[in-house]
Amino acid sequence: MIKITKTISQSTQSGGRKTAKARVQLLPGTGTKVMVNGKQASDYFQNNAVYLQNMFTPRDLVKTETKYDVHILVEGGGLSAQAQAVKLALSKAFVDFFPEYRKVFKKPGLLTRDARIKERRKYGLKKARKAPQFSKR
Repeated sequence: MIKITKTISQSTQSGGRKTAKARVQLLPGTGTKVMVNGKQASDYFQNNAVYLQNMFTPRDLVKTETKYDVHILVEGGGLSAQAQAVKLALSKAFVDFFPEYRKVFKKPGLLTRDARIKERRKYGLKKARKAPQFSKR
């Protein structure tokens, strides 16, 4: 288990999407070490290019692929939601390191949490909005 502590040379931030939560620790390094729950990011996200590209959007936007190592702890949700939670946390971590990146990340919406979650089921209905079949007689 990775113990996350804040020092001057690192940044720790969290992000969320649906029920997925992510904590990202950004450390100066070579950029080759991107660990998600103790595994390489490509292994954890099953070499899915969409998830990996989505997750590293902030890193690619500021051209820091080879400057920082990333340690990520994720829980809850599916792989897609986890990748989006990591994207938010990584954006926040870069802004924590470099406040001047705030405008760069704010414009494409990388600092905004997507608030859409599953709607609760209501009584008298089968699902959140699906009603039982109506019978006229």
